[in-house]
Amino acid sequence: MLLRITLLLFLGLFSGRLFSQELILTSPPRETKQKGEEQYGPLAKYLSTLLGEPVRYVHPGNWLNYQREVRADTFDIVFDGPHFAAWRIEHLGNQVVVKLPGNLQFYLLVRKDSEINSINDLIGKKICGISPPNLSTLSILAGFNNPVRQPIIKGIKGGMGKVNKAFMEGECSAMVLRSAFYNKKLKPEQKQQLRIIYKSEKMPSQVITASKRISQAEVEKMRGSLLGTPAGQQALAPTLKRYGGKAKNFVVSSNQEYDGYNMLLEGVIFGW
Repeated sequence: MLLRITLLLFLGLFSGRLFSQELILTSPPRETKQKGEEQYGPLAKYLSTLLGEPVRYVHPGNWLNYQREVRADTFDIVFDGPHFAAWRIEHLGNQVVVKLPGNLQFYLLVRKDSEINSINDLIGKKICGISPPNLSTLSILAGFNNPVRQPIIKGIKGGMGKVNKAFMEGECSAMVLRSAFYNKKLKPEQKQQLRIIYKSEKMPSQVITASKRISQAEVEKMRGSLLGTPAGQQALAPTLKRYGGKAKNFVVSSNQEYDGYNMLLEGVIFGW
């Protein structure tokens, strides 16, 4: 009996965790705890059955706690943006499971009649955007080469719609919007009042990653089931509906696709 227990403990440690240890699934605090449970609870339940171990969704509470727990390697399965995923791949040995199709890109906009013509004209001026470490603002700040010559970020809560509202009410000299929001949500007459003065590079979309405590075989099992079975696709349906636009499913990706995007978080004023 003692030999059997010792063997089980050894095998559990070899795989990176004890067999009885639950896995933690999370995502950035972009919704309330209740909404987060509705969003990611079905995925946690499905993965529990798939992996044969309890997977529990945990709402991170706030952005400060989210950043701290990501750096502490607390989470096992995470759905978030390319910069966070790239950081975990680089520093914590995470693996990409599946991602949303398409790309993420962001525009820096000013009023059509503004005297501002380039990002250099915004040094020391206010830009309305979702507060860092949100990818939208970080991707625009990457365009400012000198860290001491940057704009002032006015953090706006409530999404891109609130960013646009604050800008149109005169709170800032420019604003950052996701290209998809600009193209699909703004009316033609609204676009006519604006000019795009800078575009971020196109980046891979949001992604699910797994910690090094989850084996390669388990990652492949998750990937195959989430993409290839009706039950797996159903578990991802709430997330796909909210973040996937018209996409029909998540898609295959790799660690290499996210290479380098961790630099949006490292060595910058508004990063880690």
